[in-house]
Amino acid sequence: MRNTLFKGTPAKRLRGEVRIPGDKSISHRGIMLGSLAEGTTELSGFLDGADCRSSIACFRSMGIEINQEKDHVVIKGKGLHGLTAPEGILDVGNSGTTTRLISGILAGQNFSSTLNGDASIQKRPMGRIMVPLKEMGAGISSLKDNGCAPLKIEGLRPGDVLRGISYESPVASAQVKSCVLFAGMYADRPTSVTEPTLSRNHTELMASAFGADIKSCDNKCIIQPEPRLLGQKVVIPGDISSAAYFLVAGLICPNADLLIQNVNINPTRAGILKVIEAMGGNLSYENRRTVSGEEVADLHVTSSSLHGTTIEGDIIPALIDELPVIAVMAAFAEGETIIKDAAELKVKESDRIVTVTEGLTAMGADVTPTDDGMIIRGGRMLHSASIKTYMDHRLAMSFAIASLVADGQTTLDHPECVDISYPNFYQTLNQIAEY
Repeated sequence: MRNTLFKGTPAKRLRGEVRIPGDKSISHRGIMLGSLAEGTTELSGFLDGADCRSSIACFRSMGIEINQEKDHVVIKGKGLHGLTAPEGILDVGNSGTTTRLISGILAGQNFSSTLNGDASIQKRPMGRIMVPLKEMGAGISSLKDNGCAPLKIEGLRPGDVLRGISYESPVASAQVKSCVLFAGMYADRPTSVTEPTLSRNHTELMASAFGADIKSCDNKCIIQPEPRLLGQKVVIPGDISSAAYFLVAGLICPNADLLIQNVNINPTRAGILKVIEAMGGNLSYENRRTVSGEEVADLHVTSSSLHGTTIEGDIIPALIDELPVIAVMAAFAEGETIIKDAAELKVKESDRIVTVTEGLTAMGADVTPTDDGMIIRGGRMLHSASIKTYMDHRLAMSFAIASLVADGQTTLDHPECVDISYPNFYQTLNQIAEY
């Protein structure tokens, strides 16, 4: 990416069709389950972003043959116990998903490993996976003794297995849940995870498709040990987290009419769609269908007169990654929008309560941060600003969207950070925008 790809100026209109890249969460899980399966797994629609490439690199380092041609990936799996010891440190880059999910898999291996990543990863909390993994008998430690990466995971001794547990997670986190479920595949008895609120369920859906005996009821999921996983052909739909930017752009920009195609609308991920409806947005669903076990649709949005709403409670896990751009949308809505129960924003790539508030305030919005969210009093005309992204891809894309309706020219200090999840974001934006 280069700064020149980001124009940062008001758009006269938005028109066209957008086909967003593959779902990041599903892409990660496809690499991991495909590596642990017997035989060949093919992923089409794979997200060729930096985070997902980190997952590929880690499993290649453990002896798995993975061939990638853009959004098509072929994995030669070696079965549940087919991984081999890496020669060096497993580099997870900026990917929290890679770090947390792979830790559950590594906990069940007979070799030791070390995980490390960039400066951001070295600040993100890993105690939330270390606690249940230790309860299962895993030897996992933070090498700096601060609950963050780098993490050391000791191999199991000959004849040892992990202990199956019934884990009551204090947070609704698909990464924590998936870590424990993956470790549960290497346990001596069934392992369950109960969450305070249901988080995204891609692991449950995909693991079941690969052959795992996994059952869910309400907020509880249980997996049986030692599944025989078999290679699959997986079609990965578009990522609703990436679609969110164009959904918001189509709602807040004048003269906008956008069709966002092939979007994953899994209910455990699609909270933003309920928020759009609650705020009075013009949103319709076309061509609803099921693809590889996931609900998919084309989403049509047009310029809308939005009003404020309250976003809280059980819906938060279904839109936690979309809250930065939802906050942008709220700044252009009439009235007050309250976001609460979202303290998880503090432990993302940046403290998104602080950084979103900082950026919107710099553009002239009326925003008050709170301990677990923010209050946005919308309706003000925003102006250009120099936005500090903190190398947070979701901040960069959110404020790129805000710039479409702000007076003047907005700049981002590191626009290239979008490569983490949406490498072609600026090109796509410029294709549909008339400046």
